Amino acid sequence: MAQGSTSCTKESALEWVKRDNRRMLHVVYRVGDLDKTIKFYKECLGMKLLRTRDNDEEGYTNVFLGYGAEDSHFVIELTYNYEVDKYDIGPGFGHFGIAVDNVARAVEVIKAKGGKVTREPGPVKGGKSIIAFIEDPDGYTFELIERGPTPEPLCHVNLRVGDLDRSIAFYEKAFGMELLRTRDSPEYKYTIALMGYGPENKNCLLELTYNYGVTEYDKGDAYAQIAIGTDDVYKTAEAVKLFGGQIVREPGPLPDINTKITACLDPDGWKTVFVDNLDFKRELE
Repeated sequence: MAQGSTSCTKESALEWVKRDNRRMLHVVYRVGDLDKTIKFYKECLGMKLLRTRDNDEEGYTNVFLGYGAEDSHFVIELTYNYEVDKYDIGPGFGHFGIAVDNVARAVEVIKAKGGKVTREPGPVKGGKSIIAFIEDPDGYTFELIERGPTPEPLCHVNLRVGDLDRSIAFYEKAFGMELLRTRDSPEYKYTIALMGYGPENKNCLLELTYNYGVTEYDKGDAYAQIAIGTDDVYKTAEAVKLFGGQIVREPGPLPDINTKITACLDPDGWKTVFVDNLDFKRELE
């Protein structure tokens, strides 16, 4: 991939990216009260506590929650840094999407458990889908979407971007994602694009939002990154570089668990970590 003309190199990279076995693994973000957050996700959102990982030497704990096993589902990885109880989410991060059978009933449960509802159940603006918005104890927003049974209830991660065409091209070429659909709302001055590695009703997707005229966002310090599985972190890093991404961690094994990863930033500065598929499988075992 490092040899030949630029166009040939990019063609080779595109072919490899399309062949690579990629899946969105988990989303990572920081919380200020781990016990309170775990309780909320279990009781209000119906998630299961999957595993925890303590690192006393570096002063943090990771907790994994979701609706199914990590080897087949997209899950949440919470990071609690010892003695840090508050973070700035920032206006750049949007929300998480959760598919539920009945939005009104889900909202009733959340209210009964003391959860905060910021948008009552009703049709989405300019559409027919029934949705509601809630906030977790740290202020992260979740969109509840009324949808039939799905193997992947944690259905999207929403991030705001400053140039939608640029972002779509980057995620298609560097990440090998497919653009599943877009929705433009001139009345409310935004456009969204849904991208991912499979059908919308069976996979967690990346939902990008472009607000008319807004080209930059403050990302805060709360949201961290999405993790994606790959067969080769070294080839992945090369492809990301070729298509305009910035590598912020060169590919190689983590010193503590020997899982090979690489980390990059997209054109808006959103971080993604690619994880070696075989190493991730061994880590779970």
